[in-house]
Amino acid sequence: MTKKIKTLILRTAGTNCDAETARAFTLVGATAELVHINRLIKSKSLLSKYHILAIPGGFTYGDDLESGTILANEINYALKKELAEFIKDGKIIIGICNGFQVLTRMGILPDTNAEFSKPNAKMQAALGLNNSAKFESRWVYLKKEPVETKCVWTTEMPEIIYLPVAHGEGKFIPKDETIFKAMEKNRQIVLRYADETGGFANGQYPLNPNGSTRDIAGVTDKTGRVFGLMPHPERHVVFTQHPNWRRGIPKEKMGTGLQIFQNGVNFVKKI
Repeated sequence: MTKKIKTLILRTAGTNCDAETARAFTLVGATAELVHINRLIKSKSLLSKYHILAIPGGFTYGDDLESGTILANEINYALKKELAEFIKDGKIIIGICNGFQVLTRMGILPDTNAEFSKPNAKMQAALGLNNSAKFESRWVYLKKEPVETKCVWTTEMPEIIYLPVAHGEGKFIPKDETIFKAMEKNRQIVLRYADETGGFANGQYPLNPNGSTRDIAGVTDKTGRVFGLMPHPERHVVFTQHPNWRRGIPKEKMGTGLQIFQNGVNFVKKI
């Protein structure tokens, strides 16, 4: 009997990419249920019934106290134990845009010392205001790290990926150089902003749309099972979403975001 993969799409006030994220998971054969944070807090054991947790994009609580802060505090205060167990059980998490912001503010990414489950776990990075001082909505090229990472979400992805971004606070900032070096050593940097040939952006705008340190666009935790990225893979899951889809580009080069969701589901099927 085929294992049915269950995905929990977390939502709350201001979430606005939940439906697209759910669709992406259903396209690759998983089930996806939209679950409000209040319901999860009320029934904490509910999380254990799922294989995948997805925290989608949006502007949770209006990003009034910096992006993702309120939702991150809610989860840490009410669900940290359950989330730590979720990860310990070998399950997987993806945070997209606002979801990435939430995961960094919770201290779950990059978590170079694997201390999230401990009471003294601290933030090691943040997503700050774009250098342009404005909301950036554009398509960007991303390059996978030359050295293969542990990230289960990006296995067998093409070297160069094309995805849209849409954020005002997407500048990835490690706490200090020690954290950055630990991320490099642990192979936790997964995606960097690049040009169409695969050359890193080197901070050049608009190739790097926000000024992220070392062009970082996506990172994983030490296990490779928790993945956060600012670009939106759920907005490029079919070839007609590509801005140039009518210009004769081969269909197999479009919809590259879908592979990220397929990789997550494939990983769960093997455990």
